[in-house]
Amino acid sequence: MLMSNNGREARLHYMQGTFRVLSPGDHVVCAVTGRRIPLDELRYWSVARQQPYADAPTAVEAEKKG
Repeated sequence: MLMSNNGREARLHYMQGTFRVLSPGDHVVCAVTGRRIPLDELRYWSVARQQPYADAPTAVEAEKKG
């Protein structure tokens, strides 16, 4: 039986300019907004906090909050 990762949240390790998949899935959840982010659309994250963000303004907002 084939396993599908559709609808499953991935677990990632965020690095400078890339990320490594620790547990397969098709999306992550924005740490600020709670919005689902498909992995192929993930562009913003914090290496220090190990958190994904939905878009640039959200990433800036998270950075300001520290």
